[in-house]
Amino acid sequence: MQGQTVRIVSQAIQYIEHNLNDKLELDIVAAALYYSKFHLHRIFTKTVGLTIHEYIQRRQLTEAAKLLIFSKKPIIEIALISGYESQQAFTSVFKAMYKTTPAEFREAEEFYPLQLEIHLKEEAVKMDFTKEDIKFAVSDDIEDWMELVSLTIDGYPCLNKDEYIQNLHQYIDDKKALILRDDDMVIGAMGFSSDTGSIDFLAIHPQYRHLGITKLFLDKLMDELLYGKEISLTTYRAGDKADTGYREEYYRLGFAERELLVEYGYPTQRFVLLPKNKEEADND
Repeated sequence: MQGQTVRIVSQAIQYIEHNLNDKLELDIVAAALYYSKFHLHRIFTKTVGLTIHEYIQRRQLTEAAKLLIFSKKPIIEIALISGYESQQAFTSVFKAMYKTTPAEFREAEEFYPLQLEIHLKEEAVKMDFTKEDIKFAVSDDIEDWMELVSLTIDGYPCLNKDEYIQNLHQYIDDKKALILRDDDMVIGAMGFSSDTGSIDFLAIHPQYRHLGITKLFLDKLMDELLYGKEISLTTYRAGDKADTGYREEYYRLGFAERELLVEYGYPTQRFVLLPKNKEEADND
């Protein structure tokens, strides 16, 4: 059943990817697959972590951003290509996601994606991971690690790939990079600082987000590597339409809000998680 669900969702993704320049919505995708729109909505959202509408919007805006930087097409033409009926409507949605207007984005000449195509694992997904399955990453893991980065780029606006890889080498050398695999695929990755107690990068494969993998990484950190330390990370600010559920998950895991920040020109907020007491640690 799991394999059938993934195949259907993968077919939906493929249809969307092949028709990004056309008008797309749930009814159209479901009809193209000869599938119930209600069931497709349910399994797509559960598997990908986004609704079909959210995935389409983020993919179309990413392709629009690419055209803004790498083509000379007028903004109104890019708006129409991206499925918007007016430049005003396109600008409103683009600014909500990218925190800048299309014209300003083009002038800055720096492309970054909101959402890249998601590739799913069709084989059965392992369900019973433990924190002991999480290992220190090594240099041979970098290629697969970056595959995960491309799937979870929504969590890291303005990520500079070249700079990121350079930093990743240092995290690996310093034993500050953790990795979790399901067979040959990286499904979770974390980079952290033992000096500050900060999580500098945390990514979970969309197909595995509902399995409690984030908590496993936190337990690994708090029980073994940063025991007794306050843990911090940064994420989207409240009300940011680009947030695909990160704030909600961090609240659920016990994080609390702290100061507002601006990182690489993007508005974020720091969250903290207090150290476990001895009883909590013993119960894990």
